[in-house]
Amino acid sequence: MRFDRTKNGAFKYWELERCLNEQASPIDKDTANNLRFLIGLRHEIEHQMTRSLDNYLSGRYQACALNYNDYVKKLFGKSHGLDTHLTYSIQFVELSETQLGGPSPQVPERLRAYIAEFDAALNHDEYNSPRFAYRLLFKKKLVNRPGQADRVVEFIDPKSELAKTIDKEFWVKKEVERAKYLPSRVAEEVRKAGFTRFRTQPEHVDMWKAENAKDPAKGYGAQVEGAWYWYDTWIARCIELCTAAGDQYK
Repeated sequence: MRFDRTKNGAFKYWELERCLNEQASPIDKDTANNLRFLIGLRHEIEHQMTRSLDNYLSGRYQACALNYNDYVKKLFGKSHGLDTHLTYSIQFVELSETQLGGPSPQVPERLRAYIAEFDAALNHDEYNSPRFAYRLLFKKKLVNRPGQADRVVEFIDPKSELAKTIDKEFWVKKEVERAKYLPSRVAEEVRKAGFTRFRTQPEHVDMWKAENAKDPAKGYGAQVEGAWYWYDTWIARCIELCTAAGDQYK
């Protein structure tokens, strides 16, 4: 096999993104999505300080670390796995109520836009894959008798009384792939709401331009394979604006 070399004879190595795009890449789709997201994030950040992103995207960082360890063992043998030496990390800051339920971290708008656009291009299964983002639900438990195991993570029987208690205290909202609409469908839905003069051209175009609605950070829609699709939130916003305009669109 022939390898490209520099003028001084050193091998030219491919960057990670080119490796992922090769048909012969052994990396599965969800792991590749995780890496492509982090590559894009790195391009957006460069070398700026980004402390606020740590909690915001920690699930994706954790997935990347686990994926790395998994593929090291698959490609080079189990003896090379890092989990035999580094099982758990120690956290020096206890999770607080503010962290768990407080306001969202201060993430720059351009990074929010990048994240929103990347996520919108994923389907439901890709977004929820643990190889893309590793998500866990933790409940703090105090050891109640001497000699009891003192592990950070404790697995319990889902049929146990403790599990039933946890189920009563927490509920999970299952994310589903968001419905997407072309402009003609948006106009149709707004007309169904009673605004019969609302058309794709020029009413809808004028409205989204006035609202700067294609800014991904606003969450009204997403670009998928070169075409822009609108979410239900944009249809609701159009109806709200039409209502505020009185008889203009009736």
